Amino acid sequence: MRRIAVVPGSFDPVTLGHLDVIERAANLFDELHVLVVHNPDKGALLPIGQRVSLLERSISDAGLGGHIRVASWSVGLLVDYCTDVGATVLVKGIRSQVDVAYETPMAIVNRNLAHVETVFLLPDPAHAHVSSSLVRQVAALGGDVTPYVPPAVGEYLQPHTSVDLVPAAD
Repeated sequence: MRRIAVVPGSFDPVTLGHLDVIERAANLFDELHVLVVHNPDKGALLPIGQRVSLLERSISDAGLGGHIRVASWSVGLLVDYCTDVGATVLVKGIRSQVDVAYETPMAIVNRNLAHVETVFLLPDPAHAHVSSSLVRQVAALGGDVTPYVPPAVGEYLQPHTSVDLVPAAD
């Protein structure tokens, strides 16, 4: 039986911490779906299509395995996507106890709804302080984000000025 997992996230933009979790999850499962999801509670910087494109390029540039698929999901429950692709596990990167407190109720509900388990992975400590929202803030103020993001994201964000970096409509 193939072990299929899903790594969901807004990836707005993808960070080195995200890539670290994706790489380690890819080593644990036969097939890994990296799923860009719309979070209505967050104002998006990048449209979903651009996030998917940057993720695909970042994963490819990192030389990660061919058993990783990148997709997006904006309608329905996350566990519906899991059921559609045969995934039995969600992988969530967590940076702190705040993330654990936020993710735990969702993990319980996902298990109850569709028998999908959640696995928490800690990022490399070098990236544990980085979040997409921090990268968005630094980029919007004209700062250098290249230490926190894959090269593809740094290349995409650097030519833009703070005026260009306004939330995108999904």
